[in-house]
Amino acid sequence: MADTIRAELRMRVRPGCEVAFERAWREAAEEIARVPGNLGQALARDLADPRTYVITSDWADRQRLEAFGSSDHRERLTTALRDLREDAQRRVYEVRDAMSGAQPTSTEDQ
Repeated sequence: MADTIRAELRMRVRPGCEVAFERAWREAAEEIARVPGNLGQALARDLADPRTYVITSDWADRQRLEAFGSSDHRERLTTALRDLREDAQRRVYEVRDAMSGAQPTSTEDQ
């Protein structure tokens, strides 16, 4: 777990571009999921501000994240996202620990 790297991007989307942004993210995410070292991604939308999104992307190590981050492949995949946003902030974290929560239970179990 100590080597896992998490990139977090906060993006504010242009007014009226939310649906297009989510579609563009899905298309890019499907390709990024096939990049060696990518462990997964998630897209979250701010409940208080539906034009603000947070993208998280987990990587096996920093070297693979940096290799993808400086690649022409990333440039092509993320062009549509850049065109739909007003601003973006990026942070990179080392995942120090993680714990899974309780699994959802069916109503039959109650």
